[in-house]
Amino acid sequence: MLNDELQEEKVFKDPVHHSIYVQDLTIWKLINTPEFQRLRRIRQLGTSYLTFHGAEHSRLSHSLGVYEITRKIISQFERNRYAGWPQEEKLLSLCASLLHDVGHGPFSHSLEQIFHTHHEQWTQDIILGDTGVNRVLREVDPQFPDKVASVINKKYEKPIVVSLVSSQMDADRMDYLLRDAYFTGVNYGTFDLDRILRVLRPFKGRIVVKESGMHAVEDYLMSRYQMYWQVYFHPVTRSSEIVLRQILRRASELCQEGYSFSFMLPPIRGLLEGSIGLHHYLMLDEAMLQTAFGQWSEEKDELLSDLCQRFLNRMLYKYIPLEQKDQPWLEKVRQEWQRIGLNPDYHMEVDTPMDSPYDVYKPGALPDENDKPPILLLDEQEQLTEISVKSDIIQSIAGLQRGKYYFYYPEDRILPHTHSLSFETRKKLSL
Repeated sequence: MLNDELQEEKVFKDPVHHSIYVQDLTIWKLINTPEFQRLRRIRQLGTSYLTFHGAEHSRLSHSLGVYEITRKIISQFERNRYAGWPQEEKLLSLCASLLHDVGHGPFSHSLEQIFHTHHEQWTQDIILGDTGVNRVLREVDPQFPDKVASVINKKYEKPIVVSLVSSQMDADRMDYLLRDAYFTGVNYGTFDLDRILRVLRPFKGRIVVKESGMHAVEDYLMSRYQMYWQVYFHPVTRSSEIVLRQILRRASELCQEGYSFSFMLPPIRGLLEGSIGLHHYLMLDEAMLQTAFGQWSEEKDELLSDLCQRFLNRMLYKYIPLEQKDQPWLEKVRQEWQRIGLNPDYHMEVDTPMDSPYDVYKPGALPDENDKPPILLLDEQEQLTEISVKSDIIQSIAGLQRGKYYFYYPEDRILPHTHSLSFETRKKLSL
């Protein structure tokens, strides 16, 4: 197996980790592949820049950060000569960490929800397909791409390698919390990363936490909890995601109906038709979609045109909180919307953050195949305990269902018809 080191290490300046160090030739080559460089054109936080104007950071910067945290964890294991760490898996772990998000498409999760795709599957396709990433990995070993893909797929034979990239406290989560907090300008996501890295231990095929480090992990999980509710679940961000999904849904419907678009590029058509291949998928980025939105804002289809203008000019839907998702009042609203010329399938939506791709900490001694491994504490007798058993703080927030329901609607389209609405609707909407 080829594993050459660079003659002189490369250093990336980074606002979160200060410096990111690259010593392996394979990592350097992967960074310079077209597939990885494409991540510069995809935002880490999707539409959150419409809520937090500083949230313009890319998937590329995040991926470098995940690589750096993984490199630091492995370096700490090697310096201390911990017996539980398989040193031969270092390059595999670094490559998987660097490439874990290479399959993300523009606007990430919003696009996935509409077209029923998953970035992890695209990541595996990129790693195994006819790509620059695949060619670099094959230089290490012909079977190396399969190993990296199996880590992404969480099927690799050594769970300790998978847990570095995918667990309840993995390098991915630790970087995006710190990075997202930095670029959104909030303090919720900050925690003592150095302390956490010092208390991680390889133990019996998994990564655990030294019991004395429990308070640092509590701080990390509280930061994560706050970031979800203050940033990731922000109702304005959810409003922008709703409008974005509606654009893609409407464009897909028109495409299926044979509508003649004034502007259409092959990668976008393939996406809308559900027939996009890897070559065209790798051409997709947020600049391409936003260019299409700009052109579609002048389409003859009034609904698509309006939605695109809303997204590009941040004329988002207003929202009001609801006590529960299903209310008889909402069915009356649908009827009123139709009466005043609105489309209830597009001009109203009930949303709750619990539908989000993000998840809160889930306790449990053993994960099922869909859950990430829990955080385990290692005591002086080398006994393992799931962290929520010993932490009242974590027990109080673990699995907490705090999602609020919100009703979203285009207020500007409603106001001219206020007199036509029922008293109950006017009261609910504070009109």
